[in-house]
Amino acid sequence: MKNKKKSPISHRLREARTDSGLSQKALGIKSGMDQFSASARMNQYETDKHVPDYWTVKRIAKVLKLPTAYFYCENNELAMIIRDWPGTKK
Repeated sequence: MKNKKKSPISHRLREARTDSGLSQKALGIKSGMDQFSASARMNQYETDKHVPDYWTVKRIAKVLKLPTAYFYCENNELAMIIRDWPGTKK
């Protein structure tokens, strides 16, 4: 069986969400997801069961006040630079 490499989105999403203090359900709802499926969808994104499309990541990034590029960055040091880059907080 081949090992599936995890998307950087799942790790970045969980980290950013927990840092924000939002629950999976609250973040999903604020990102425009249906209130009844928001928690399950966010959980699937964070566990890498499903990968959100670009526009979903963009909405999540807006809620979390982070640049969209942060979620796609594979390198941790570069991700922190992108996260902390001046002018990227919305």
